Amino acid sequence: MAFETLKPQIETIVSNTTSTRDEKLLQICQLLDDNISYYNWVGFYFKNGDKNELKLGPYVGAPTDHTIIPFGKGICGQVAVSNQNFVVPDVAAQDNYIACSITVKAEIVVPIFVNGENIGQIDIDSNTPDPFTEADERFLEFVCSKVSEIL
Repeated sequence: MAFETLKPQIETIVSNTTSTRDEKLLQICQLLDDNISYYNWVGFYFKNGDKNELKLGPYVGAPTDHTIIPFGKGICGQVAVSNQNFVVPDVAAQDNYIACSITVKAEIVVPIFVNGENIGQIDIDSNTPDPFTEADERFLEFVCSKVSEIL
């Protein structure tokens, strides 16, 4: 399973003492984008200070206009409020979806917790309909737990 082979690489990136936080986050995005064929946009959003909004962090994929997302808006904004993973097999079926690209068919968002507080999330878009499984969720929870160590 590709996820199992990626875990040690995630740990290596996180434990690198010469890279900055944002460099590590970008390396994680690149690793996932390069190794999982149906991950077509990989990025991080973080709580924007004391505001009830998310701010785009490092990402790999097509440029996005969605650099700020209010809590509750879109899939990312809903995860900021619910503190739960959100898997969207078909973005066209979601009322509260913020379209980034017409090629995106599915999305998965997993929150990042530091000391029990939801401080951000990993957001992945796919151009493949319904590609995400429970294995994706468990793997991305692992990624988020490792990312929380550098935040």
